[in-house]
Amino acid sequence: MPHSSFTFILGGARSGKSSYAERLAAEAGSAVLYVATAQAWDDEMRERIARHRSDRPADWQTLEAPTGVAAAIGAALAHRPAGQPLTVLLDCLTLLASNVIIALPESCSEAEATVALMVEIAPLDQLIRQTVQGVEPVCWLVVSNEVGLGLVPPYKLGRLYRDALGRANQRLAAVADRVLFLVAGLPLVVK
Repeated sequence: MPHSSFTFILGGARSGKSSYAERLAAEAGSAVLYVATAQAWDDEMRERIARHRSDRPADWQTLEAPTGVAAAIGAALAHRPAGQPLTVLLDCLTLLASNVIIALPESCSEAEATVALMVEIAPLDQLIRQTVQGVEPVCWLVVSNEVGLGLVPPYKLGRLYRDALGRANQRLAAVADRVLFLVAGLPLVVK
């Protein structure tokens, strides 16, 4: 019987993390729930989303959840057949953070941005822990950007985003069974 696990996949932009996560999901041999957090703010994003949709295997269930991901995933998990192994691929925490932070007032502080993102992440963290420790086999693949390796953003919103996402990444990495860092499409085992 398959066992449950949580793999956290980090990397820079275009490092291959999403492709790698999709490959792991396809190789798992279970049903896949693909959780997409992107929002179509402009034509370029609409094209990206359409391309990602067409690239996914037809038998994967797609759940679009720009925020409220834990509740959306929890509802989907409640409707799956008992005993059916499932891989949940959340792509990505980076856009989820962006969706949360962009909705905040311009005057928000770093602490307020971090709290807002943690309010979104806490139920996800709890759901991952519950399902990994549960009886039903659920394997989690969560993708996120590592945004703290570059220059300090020259504008407030960029700094708020970088700092809040960095803290969210730390929170999820702490509970993950395995953490991978993708560089040029190659996975490095961090944990």
